[in-house]
Amino acid sequence: MGKKSKWDEERQRLLEQKYKEAVIIRRIVFVTASVLFILLAGILTGGYLYVRNALLPVDPDSKETIEVEIPYGSNVSTIATILEKNRIIKDGTIFKYYVKLNNESGFQAGTYDLIPSMTFKEIIASLKTGRVYQEPKLKITIREGLKLEEIAKEIAEQTTYSYEEVLAKLEDPNYIEKLIERFPQLLNEEEILAENVKKPLEGYLYPATYEFVEEKPSLENIIETAISQTKKVLDQYSTVIENKKMTIHELLTLASLIEKEAPKGEDREKISSVFHNRMEKGMMLQTDPTVIYALGEHKSKLYFSDYEIDDPYNTYKIYGLPPGPIANSGKESIEAALYPAPTNYYYFLATEDGEIIYSETFEEHNENYRKHIAK
Repeated sequence: MGKKSKWDEERQRLLEQKYKEAVIIRRIVFVTASVLFILLAGILTGGYLYVRNALLPVDPDSKETIEVEIPYGSNVSTIATILEKNRIIKDGTIFKYYVKLNNESGFQAGTYDLIPSMTFKEIIASLKTGRVYQEPKLKITIREGLKLEEIAKEIAEQTTYSYEEVLAKLEDPNYIEKLIERFPQLLNEEEILAENVKKPLEGYLYPATYEFVEEKPSLENIIETAISQTKKVLDQYSTVIENKKMTIHELLTLASLIEKEAPKGEDREKISSVFHNRMEKGMMLQTDPTVIYALGEHKSKLYFSDYEIDDPYNTYKIYGLPPGPIANSGKESIEAALYPAPTNYYYFLATEDGEIIYSETFEEHNENYRKHIAK
């Protein structure tokens, strides 16, 4: 072979130069990618650590109270800024996203004595309830289906108040007037103070477990907390109640009948349908718990003479609903009163083992009675 031409030499030189440049570029890309990866990992790790730290209390050991003013109309961003400025939280942006991700809402304006040791959960609980979150020192449970006297007994058993003190407060005319002023949308004066109503507050103390930060909350506080919860629950159904053309008093009265008649949750809608169907037909409701309420004493078995009691609560003597609730009722019974099952039932009876048997006709009802009750 002959000597390489200058052109061949120049081309060889260019190829070698390009190869060297490609090696350098690959090295640069590798180094750059490695640096970027390390930076990104560092940023992500740092970000994670920052967010985790921002979620922790500012000072877990602090007992210092800081007065914080939340103006009326403040949104989450404003609240977060105020909390960060007052050293209640570390980062307002993190707090804002925490609130949004947890779908928290319902913050109330007011002046709060907050503590830097509070968690996000405790701060949010305080801002939603309108009071500073504290560990409860007293819990009071009010069960479903209780009459006012029974509720008074339960409160007395769980507090230092006597049964007589609690019942006297629940039946105090002056106090009831104050409650009507405080809860005008819930406590309708004409209905709860109607002539035939035995106890104005019957059915208005919602069954739930209530927590109090005081060791001995006032009786007013206990009673009004339970009444407030009734209002809070019923507010969810305000449109439905209006569309049904029912008053709150009528709803609670019907719900109390369902509560006393239904041993199982699945029966409530069907029992409600029986009551609704009978009222639409102009029939008497004829439900035993109203007779027991009229008698004023608990009876495991009713006799024919009991059904003859002349009392406005005796639904074997009156048409439609009794003058007021005969007990308190939970959410399930309230919903059943608003949303009865679509049935053609007009009768039901309970067997000894608690089963509810429904009938469309009186003849069918009598036959069921002979089979299951009059054995």
